[in-house]
Amino acid sequence: MARRYTVLIADRTSGVMRRLNLGLRSTLLLAGVVYALPVLIGLGARWSAMSDIDQLRITNEALLVENTSYRAATGELTGQIQSLEGVINELGTRASIDPTELQAMQKLPAVVKNRAMGGTAAPNATISSLVDASLSSPEDTFGMLRRMLQALEHRLSNVRRGVERTEALASATPSIWPAHGWLTGTFGGRSDPFTHQRGFHQGLDISLEKGSPVFATADGQVDFAAYNGDYGNLVVLDHGFGLTTRYGHLSAFEVKQGDVVKRGDVIGLVGATGRATGSHVHYEILVNGQLLNPLQLLTTPIAPR
Repeated sequence: MARRYTVLIADRTSGVMRRLNLGLRSTLLLAGVVYALPVLIGLGARWSAMSDIDQLRITNEALLVENTSYRAATGELTGQIQSLEGVINELGTRASIDPTELQAMQKLPAVVKNRAMGGTAAPNATISSLVDASLSSPEDTFGMLRRMLQALEHRLSNVRRGVERTEALASATPSIWPAHGWLTGTFGGRSDPFTHQRGFHQGLDISLEKGSPVFATADGQVDFAAYNGDYGNLVVLDHGFGLTTRYGHLSAFEVKQGDVVKRGDVIGLVGATGRATGSHVHYEILVNGQLLNPLQLLTTPIAPR
């Protein structure tokens, strides 16, 4: 006969007793379940913990990749910002103009200097206002760096344009004497050497030997090089910004119409062609077609005769 086992289940509150008769196989199965249950619970907990650890590892690896990319991107943007700042500083150094040229340029009429300014640039966003922005996330940091980069690029464009225009105006300002001689005629009222009547002299007369060199007083382009009535052999240079210079009574030309010249280049030779009483160069400066006293811009004194 198969062995059987009785399990008593008592209810302490009511005192009721219940009997449960089990065979050997059922008893062994029940005992196995009772003993296996904690093991299964432990295995389930371990599996869950391992799954969480794997997920954390994957997340950590993703964060490491993202952090590396973030550092690389911010490093690149920072490098570009530093590079732009260096270029801006370099442009500021490059913009240093010779003091004599600067002195002459500052004496130009306001209309000429305003034309060189090329208008007022839009205000740039300040770097401090960008840095003070809230940086609560990498996206905020990237946004701040990009805005800083854009502000510096805009500033660089304005600085470069300003430097180029300032340098161009300095080069176009007639600031040297057209010849090395003696000042025999000044700008303004004087007695006409032919009629001896009161008249107006439109420029300067600088006397020296025939054949002496006549120099361009600023960078420009030859607008005219030919004989022209009272002026005799005349060279007219267009310097831009509304500035023009005239060199009259030349004995010979060293340039032709359309040539580009630099300050100090020889453009002709002193003579007495046209309405002249002796060998000299007649020199004029015009601003937007209006005569200007050349002495106002000349920076090196010359001996009067």
